[in-house]
Amino acid sequence: MSTTTTATTAADTQRTLRGVLRLDAAASGALGVAAAAGAGVLDTLLGLSTPLLLGVGVFLVVYATGLVLLAGRPAIPRPATWVVVLGNSAWVLMSLGLVVGAWDQLTVLGAVVVLAQAAAVAVFADLQWATGLRRS
Repeated sequence: MSTTTTATTAADTQRTLRGVLRLDAAASGALGVAAAAGAGVLDTLLGLSTPLLLGVGVFLVVYATGLVLLAGRPAIPRPATWVVVLGNSAWVLMSLGLVVGAWDQLTVLGAVVVLAQAAAVAVFADLQWATGLRRS
């Protein structure tokens, strides 16, 4: 592979990773705002406590902000990509743990929402790994 081809491939990889990070930020931010703003209503619908929903909502807004900042860097550092991938993977595991541990408290809608968002986060983790770590 020539130097030009290598540079083009690296630039394409960074551009793709940037897009995945921004999409993750948009989804995380939207879910965070919804959870925080609607915690008082969602608690009954989902079977999750208001403080949990509020805390998760605030965390997700902060996380989304961090992703936007990371995606805006001139070059996305490999260690930062690892942090995002491992953090998203931990989120998926904790979500599954929540469903198992709070099965008797969650509504059916709550279990579906937690599992659906966990699946979406798993897809983001996989895309971030594939674009930011596997190829670089």
